[in-house]
Amino acid sequence: MTQSNSNPLTEKVDALWKFSSSLLQTIPPLRWVGYTLLFLTFVDLVLLLIPPQLTNPVWEFQTMGAIVEQVAVPLIAFVLIFYGEQNLRPKWERPLLSLLSLLTLLFGIFLLLLVPLGVINTLRIDKQSNTQIDTQVEQRMTQIQQVQQQLEQANTEEQMENLLSRLDTQGRTPEIQSAQELEEIKNQLSDFVSRTESSTKTQAEETRRNRRILLFKNSLKWNLGALVSGVLFIAIWKATGWTRKRA
Repeated sequence: MTQSNSNPLTEKVDALWKFSSSLLQTIPPLRWVGYTLLFLTFVDLVLLLIPPQLTNPVWEFQTMGAIVEQVAVPLIAFVLIFYGEQNLRPKWERPLLSLLSLLTLLFGIFLLLLVPLGVINTLRIDKQSNTQIDTQVEQRMTQIQQVQQQLEQANTEEQMENLLSRLDTQGRTPEIQSAQELEEIKNQLSDFVSRTESSTKTQAEETRRNRRILLFKNSLKWNLGALVSGVLFIAIWKATGWTRKRA
């Protein structure tokens, strides 16, 4: 009775031992995958930061976004490297693990510091975008006002033909035969200028709105990603306290 009960127990213990042995065999390859991912991340980061443009808010914002978009790779890399703690580690790897643990803390702090920088750059880019749009609208409105003034001063067929030739660069200037035709063309051109003025303002506001929506969507995504990732890296540092203990 006792022997029959011990056989299933022994089989379970053997199966568990085989599973543990096979699991231990997978640890070194997983760690090397982690080191490889970490090296590739380092190369990408160096290439991303060269050449630096530290006074350019657009470059800073886009660089932050690129870092946050790729942050999952070093997260996975560190998890794989620290997997299994001290088990199956060569002696040379132990001081390296302590350095990598410190690196997770520094990178986590770096990501958290990106959040206020990202918010500031969001506001700076939005201001620059508005200034650019306002400048373009102002230039366009100046051109429209000049056309309106020239249109008001065009009281003869010759003056109107000269005005139309300047506006149409393809040389499709009609010949004005009468005062009635002059008045009709003048009214049509006046309506066209008014519509152009209105559409310029409408397009400017639409462009402003679309740019702002895209900017703030990216800002929310990247700042939130930097915040969460920074906390995760600091959590990894806390969880790897065993690397800082003397054997």
